[in-house]
Amino acid sequence: MTAASAPVRSAVGWTYPQPFGAKSLLVLLLAFALLSYTGQRVEVGRMLSLTGAALLGGEQRASGQGNVLARLFPLQISDRQEVGRIENFDPERLPSFAYLEKVQASEKVFDPEMLEINAQTVTRTYLVRPLGYLHHVAVKILETLEIALWGTLVGALLGMPLALLSARNITQHAGVRFLARSAVSFLRAVPELISALFLVIAYGFGPIAGFMALGLHAAGVLGKFYADDMENADARPQEALAAIGAGQLAIWRLAVLPQVLPQYIGASLYVLDRNVRMATVVGLVGAGGIGQELKGRYDMYEYGHVGTILLAIFFVVLALDQLSARLRRRFL
Repeated sequence: MTAASAPVRSAVGWTYPQPFGAKSLLVLLLAFALLSYTGQRVEVGRMLSLTGAALLGGEQRASGQGNVLARLFPLQISDRQEVGRIENFDPERLPSFAYLEKVQASEKVFDPEMLEINAQTVTRTYLVRPLGYLHHVAVKILETLEIALWGTLVGALLGMPLALLSARNITQHAGVRFLARSAVSFLRAVPELISALFLVIAYGFGPIAGFMALGLHAAGVLGKFYADDMENADARPQEALAAIGAGQLAIWRLAVLPQVLPQYIGASLYVLDRNVRMATVVGLVGAGGIGQELKGRYDMYEYGHVGTILLAIFFVVLALDQLSARLRRRFL
């Protein structure tokens, strides 16, 4: 058949398909109705009203959220402590850059002879460290990073065996896979804050409850990621090793792991990045780190200290984002 006699497809009757039909319009209307209903329940309208009043000025600015940022400044970077409360204080051996400050204050004292309360002037001596609180925040930030690191390590150590038992191409027994998948789902379903509450009861206040709470949740997340990556690996190398009698662990080590190792690194970096943020949250319930310090300062209305903590958390998260991006470009 020549080109001249080849059949020509007719374009008669062809129409451009409509991007939105009646069904799409119905779905949009239902979604709008659902959002309107739920928006009233969570007070979206009130939020917009208060936010607008704070931005434009008015009565809400003085007593509402309009002065939230103003309460965080000036930032607190120094530390003052009364020398009478410092054990074995030696005024001749002050810390670096520290100095003594004397403050006169009026106090009301009860006179047992006259049976009346009199005001008297007292002089108190304080040890002032110009960067004392900044150093304290740095120590707590370091503890937070350690909690996140150990939480990720615990999650990887627990998640890998669960992933091996959950993957269809590694574990052949369906019952074992079901139990492993159930354990992974349970660990992933329990929020870190809830598990931290119970772990604080078990281990007491401190970093143990923090990294264990992060580790248990990370085990569920990494167990799912690792198992899914194993099941999506190319089956041909696995079939070749199985044909020569290799066991399941040998197949995983020689055929599966080289394929999924970049995905493992990416998932682990994601969990580490998330754990740094969550380490601050679990600290609010006493699980160590900067979150515990943040909760204490907030409860005492020391908003200058709170502002310093929030700014330090921001810089740490920003630095970790840059580090994570560099690691991803290097290994992925």
